[in-house]
Amino acid sequence: MNNWVIRKIQKEDNQSVAQLIRDVFDELNIPKVGTAYEDPYLDLMFEEYSKSKSVYYVVESDGRIVGGAGVAPLANEADIYCELQKMYFLPETRGKGIGSQMMEQCLQSARDFGFEKCYLETMPFMLEAQKLYRKTGFENICSPMGSTGHTSCPVWMLCPLTPEGGIK
Repeated sequence: MNNWVIRKIQKEDNQSVAQLIRDVFDELNIPKVGTAYEDPYLDLMFEEYSKSKSVYYVVESDGRIVGGAGVAPLANEADIYCELQKMYFLPETRGKGIGSQMMEQCLQSARDFGFEKCYLETMPFMLEAQKLYRKTGFENICSPMGSTGHTSCPVWMLCPLTPEGGIK
């Protein structure tokens, strides 16, 4: 996979992004209840991330969506908090450094929006993802924040969005 680019989601990407997320859930046996799989806007990602202080990026390779991630305000929290959301990649995309570049793009957007801290939720068995999150400055916290509706995600992490932040 040599020919890839990170770009903002477009309306015509909605179906591909929703299918990618569902495929990764199936591949990794991620619970569907209490996770992003159930989000009512999963089929309308372009519209959801067109809201204020929100952005979703996709990784496109040879005209095909192979990954994605976004940031948006963390519901029911102070304005300084955003959430890293729906970061999923197809198997052929993993382990190539694309996730690190996607993280930096998302965290820079969060800084540009004026957020001071970024929150995320993940699954305990997603160890490679957690390794990337820690490398980027995320640390585990003991309880969930905000109102994500993702009651099946028991790993919570937070990252300060300092100007010098990014990949360590």
